[in-house]
Amino acid sequence: MRRLRFNGTGSGGGGCPAIHEDLSTGEVIVHGPPLTDPADLAQLQHLNDGEVAVVVPRNTLVDFGPRDDSPRLIDAAEDFDRLFTTFEHTAWRLETRRRYASDEQTDEWAQHAKGQRIDWDYDDAWCRNVRAQTAAGKRFERVRLVDSPATPGQLYLRSNAARNCAVGEDIRNLSRAQAEQLHLPGEDFWLFDSRLVARLLFDQDDHLTGAELITEPAAVNRYCQARDAAWHHAVPYAQFDINGT
Repeated sequence: MRRLRFNGTGSGGGGCPAIHEDLSTGEVIVHGPPLTDPADLAQLQHLNDGEVAVVVPRNTLVDFGPRDDSPRLIDAAEDFDRLFTTFEHTAWRLETRRRYASDEQTDEWAQHAKGQRIDWDYDDAWCRNVRAQTAAGKRFERVRLVDSPATPGQLYLRSNAARNCAVGEDIRNLSRAQAEQLHLPGEDFWLFDSRLVARLLFDQDDHLTGAELITEPAAVNRYCQARDAAWHHAVPYAQFDINGT
């Protein structure tokens, strides 16, 4: 039995024509309305017995046909940071991890771990950029997954959300159980302008090491579908019961 993945359809709600990809062989399966007019069929070359011609809009192939477009790796420093100043309208994040080692190296983490009031910096490089980009009409949005019970890292990010939203972000939470029901991807990623995915790479100690840039339309479309599902079900951070009571 083939292992097929639905890449997409250009037909709106009808579902036909559509494109699937065989994940084992790389072959592409197209289905659509058959070409039946004898005059049209007579113009086709190499149409053999048992083969069927189908009609597919050009845009369906362009948007959902797989490409041999290997992801490009970038490091976690300057190249990655540049994405947050050059996007045109939306920067959207799905945060799926239970721990981010970089958080634990900050003074704010130490204050949080001691149960102290966190002295957030509202004028660091991240906050300044978010204010500048949102002032230009762009959007920063995140969905953060939360376990039950929440991990120390997730509790810390709950406090962090108040600061980030104060400077212009929109941060929402979703339980991991619900994310699994929605079949959301397990990886962390940023989605820029619905056309570029930066899939974040971490080492075994939860340090960010870089990102894998994905631009293949069919692959990007799957991340867009995950974004739409997550955003629809996620709850604004201030309304989310992070203690699960």
